[in-house]
Amino acid sequence: MAPVVLVPTMGALHQGHLDLVREARRLAGDSGQVAVSIFVNPLQFGPGEDLDRYPRTLESDVAGCREAGADLVFAPSNSQIYHPDRSIQIIEQALSKVLCGTSRPGHFDGVCTVVAKLFNLVQPDAAVFGKKDFQQLAIIRRMVRDLDIPVSLHGMETVREADGLAMSSRNRYLTPEERAQAPALRAALEKALAAWHMGITAATRLRDLVAEHLATHAPLGRVDYLGLVDASSLEAKAVLPANQHHLIAIAVFFGGARLIDNIELVPK
Repeated sequence: MAPVVLVPTMGALHQGHLDLVREARRLAGDSGQVAVSIFVNPLQFGPGEDLDRYPRTLESDVAGCREAGADLVFAPSNSQIYHPDRSIQIIEQALSKVLCGTSRPGHFDGVCTVVAKLFNLVQPDAAVFGKKDFQQLAIIRRMVRDLDIPVSLHGMETVREADGLAMSSRNRYLTPEERAQAPALRAALEKALAAWHMGITAATRLRDLVAEHLATHAPLGRVDYLGLVDASSLEAKAVLPANQHHLIAIAVFFGGARLIDNIELVPK
């Protein structure tokens, strides 16, 4: 049977999203189908976050999906996804309690709920997610495992601008001055990775390297969190041994824009 591959998104698509669609097209092959969902999920926005001003660009999104090889776009309304008297949702109790989950309580419960609903509605054989939100992908992997959802998950490397900034729908919120400093996120993470490969494994020293770089090169940024964790369990690590797989993840506010990025520390 020809596979169906889903790319879940919230719209405002950029080239990073469209690369996910292209990867889905590759996975589906000539005989399969690629579906892209576009839904700004209210359950994953907390009080005071940017739900109302989150960019909605459906017409250009559909055009981009078509060019990238999608067969269909599923763009439901809130009322088509959530019943007004809904009383059930998915609660994640471990991986969502760290990193982004610390400052966004309930966010990943909303992500899990909507992704599970999309899986039920579209019935894909596979789904493609970007690794920019590494925690989100880890949580969806756990959900698929724990709930025995028959969907194969594929993670794609973060797509970046020429200066290293991770592509994001929220980059459009940045002022010119903030945009000039934002690439420091990636540069700081790369500095920590280089130090780790040189034998520095203490989390405090690696954290200091990242923080010092940001303080110097991104003074307009305000760090929300900086986590050094096991790449599988997302548990915080005091020491990051060279023979294990780790993750450094960061979130930084530039004005009202909250940018996230991460880098994997993979043994050679």
